[in-house]
This record gives sequence, C-alpha cells and structure tokens, in this order.
Amino acid sequence: MRLRRKPWIDEAIFDFSDFVYTKGNSPSEEMKGHWQEVFNRPAPLYVELGTGKGDFISQTALKHPDVNFIGIELQQDVLYYAAKKVKELGLSNVRLMVFNIEQIENIFAEDEVDRFYINFCDPWPKARHAKRRLTYISFLEKYRRLLKNNGELFFKTDNRPLFDFSLEQFNLANLKVNAVTFDLHNSEYQAENIMTEYERKFSGFGEKINRCEVTFTK
Repeated sequence: MRLRRKPWIDEAIFDFSDFVYTKGNSPSEEMKGHWQEVFNRPAPLYVELGTGKGDFISQTALKHPDVNFIGIELQQDVLYYAAKKVKELGLSNVRLMVFNIEQIENIFAEDEVDRFYINFCDPWPKARHAKRRLTYISFLEKYRRLLKNNGELFFKTDNRPLFDFSLEQFNLANLKVNAVTFDLHNSEYQAENIMTEYERKFSGFGEKINRCEVTFTK
C-alpha cells in the first residue's frame, strides 16, 4: 500500500545520510563489488528486497551484528521510517537505499551477495503482470548471478496464490527449496522468525503466513 506523500521527508531523510542512499544520492556503480569496503569490514552480505518501514531489517541486524545488511525500498517516504529505527538502535551494520530492484545488477557484482530476503512483496495478482513479481524466473536468474554459490533466498508472503506461483518458478529455475511452510506462525520455524510490520498486522487478523528457503547453485 502506497503511503500519502510527505514532502518534508525529502529533507528530513538527509539526517541519515551516513547510511542511507536517497533519490538524490543513489548508490553508484563504483560500489558494485565493493560493499565490504563500504562497511569497512569483511562479513556476509544479506540484502532485503523491499524493506518497508524496517521492522525486519533492524531487528535482524540487531540479532546478527556479524553480518552486513542492505535494505532496498522504492518509496523514499517509507524508507525514512526504517532509517529512524536503524538510527535509534545504533546499528552500524546496515545501509539503506531508495532504489528500483529491477536494476539490482547495477549495484551488486556477481557472487557478492550471501542471502536475499523477500518479505511480503507486491503480489501483482493479474496474470499479465506476472513478470513484475519478484519471484518471477527472470528475477531469479538475476539473483543467481549475484549470489555466491549456495547462496540463499528467504521468502515470506501471506498471499497463497503468489506463494504457489513462486514455488513453481523455483522449480522451473532448478532451485532447491527447503523449510516450506504454509502456516509459519504454527510451525517449527516460528521460533527464529522476525516479523515485519505488515506480517504483525495481518497475522493478527488470522492470515496464515507462507515461508520457504531457496538455495541457488551455479
């Protein structure tokens, strides 16, 4: 859901310019292949595709200080709230950016990423929009190039048709799918689960959450 436009965020977001790349300060292709240098340390690189207001990435980064995290979000007005959470927690292992995921190969090099997270992405329910889904095979092939061998994709959604479609796409791409559940909050995987703000809201309405882990081999 798109939030009401807040023009004041265009200025306020620069308060977080030490770790946020905005519309006017986009990550350059010079960073491609050099993210360890940006973080100033060697560490696994986990990337969340669609960060929203940042509940998931901030809490996950807090739990895993030995991992470098990048959160990508198309809507700057949404990313502002993620930046506030990262700042409040004092997380030095997070970078956030306003960026179009379709261009992801412009900012990451082959074999640079260890794991992608896709949490509650737009399901694009109309069949003619299938190619826009972040689990469509053309996106999966991009992820394969950017992930290290045996790199991972962790996927969550409350949309069962999207989940079923995604499982078909994973199979089409010859990917290994593990830890599949159609009811995450009543599964063995719930103990390690960190909820997004969307997940917290809709699971409270009784919506079941689908989740799986996908492994990419070269």
